[in-house]
Amino acid sequence: MIQQLSGPVKVGFEATGGHEWVLWTELVDAGIIAVQLSPAQIKAFALSRGTLAKTDRIDAELIARFMAFRPEAGRELPDENLRILRTLTTRRGQIVEMRKRLRAQISARRKQGVSADVETLDDELKEVLDTQIDDIERRIENVIAQVETLAAKANLLRSIPGIGPVSAAMLIAELPELGRMTSGEAAAMTGLAPVPHDSGAMRGRRTIAGGRRSLRHVLFQAALAAACHNPILRPVAKRLKERGKPHKLTIIAIARRLVTIANAIIKTGAPWQPQPDK
Repeated sequence: MIQQLSGPVKVGFEATGGHEWVLWTELVDAGIIAVQLSPAQIKAFALSRGTLAKTDRIDAELIARFMAFRPEAGRELPDENLRILRTLTTRRGQIVEMRKRLRAQISARRKQGVSADVETLDDELKEVLDTQIDDIERRIENVIAQVETLAAKANLLRSIPGIGPVSAAMLIAELPELGRMTSGEAAAMTGLAPVPHDSGAMRGRRTIAGGRRSLRHVLFQAALAAACHNPILRPVAKRLKERGKPHKLTIIAIARRLVTIANAIIKTGAPWQPQPDK
């Protein structure tokens, strides 16, 4: 939707899984301010206005009104190197998900009993996916290595125990705001901030929601490693476990602390300093 109040033309549109990138690039190349908006924010705005109907015209009006209400909202187009990096990390995530589903199918079929021919086909397909993932990870490494600013940021992130090449690349690609936010904003951006559900004297269960889903999944995996090997976060995980906290809640808490540490390290430009367990 195009917004033009008193200033320059500004275009806002919802994220559509990458289909909007061509439009986004063309608009920016033409000198038009263009921002990508979160569908969840637009939906919440529609509900706040009591708008239940959905058509292209209604959606366009909602986006225009939302932009007038929240002019600072939206993500600007990343530079070319970040766009390439994000394309690669997105593709890697898609293939990893395919491999995950394949492994589950292989496990189920083997429990049921399958012929050797079918097992061979499964193994061959898994090998293809493994090769593609390895190739994409090499490309990601090359993109980061060729850009000095990205390489410097990656080195800072990788200095943190628990943050490996994949999670560092995802943080760079999906959270370019890292280092320019508060710790609370960093947690919220990744969907790791606890959302309260309280009313009066009732204290509801805290949950996490929203944020950048693909990044949250990678940080969850990084937190599993950090809970075992990070000298600062390992004692935290141990204390939460001793207090009887569920495993998933513990790992989410570690992931939240991990992104907070990453934000602080990028902000200061100083790498992780090893510290002994307390």
